[in-house]
Amino acid sequence: AQQHGVGEVRHAQPAAVPLRSRVEMFRGTGDWQPVNVNYPLDSKKTAIIICDMWDKHWCRGATTRVSVLAGKMGPVLECARSRGILIIHAPSETMPFYQAAPQRLAALKLSRVDPPPPLDLTAPPIPIDDSKGGCDTADSFYKAWTREHPAISIGPQDLISDNGQEIYTALKLRGIDTLLVMGVHTNMCILNRSFAIKQMTKWGIRCVLIRDLTDAMYNPDDAPHVTHDRGTELVIEHIEKYWCPTVLSKDLLTALSR
Repeated sequence: AQQHGVGEVRHAQPAAVPLRSRVEMFRGTGDWQPVNVNYPLDSKKTAIIICDMWDKHWCRGATTRVSVLAGKMGPVLECARSRGILIIHAPSETMPFYQAAPQRLAALKLSRVDPPPPLDLTAPPIPIDDSKGGCDTADSFYKAWTREHPAISIGPQDLISDNGQEIYTALKLRGIDTLLVMGVHTNMCILNRSFAIKQMTKWGIRCVLIRDLTDAMYNPDDAPHVTHDRGTELVIEHIEKYWCPTVLSKDLLTALSR
């Protein structure tokens, strides 16, 4: 076994993880049904990316929800590290804070791997209106973040990057084909960052959203005028239809603990 900074790393055999997707069984009806599939998750070919879990957000409601999510991520990250899964921290626009961090320097030292031509994939617009920013606490935009949320631990073997090219390089050099995505916000950065679901999917990486470790930027005052939680669920359903499957963190932990 290899040694990790906090203990032994164990590479278990691939474990069956229940993923959820959605299918329109009868084309054109708009009747999408959830479908569950057991996916063989190989820890040696898997990474987790933590998207934009900042220390502070310009929207107070988002800051509060991110703090709750940060606490929930800990057990998943520790379990994943113990199985040899690469953890990538991607707090966008905060790289100056990490310029001397070994995990940032390690990402910068990797020999570049160019991605393939992107797949021609498109999807309908997301099902919620976030055109006003999606804040539910009546705040105005300003750059509030300086680093990743301090409740999220950074292990010695982790990487730090907010650049899709760098992250694609890290995945390919390690033979990683599956990227588990956690963080915020589901309707914005989770889909649209250069390292996130749309771009990585177009480059041939198999993405899986951890659906209980994410949140949307959505104000119930805007269409479709549902609760904040339901707005997040609608975006998750959209992702399951058009971009990638999802998994619950408890099911992932169960699979990794076998």
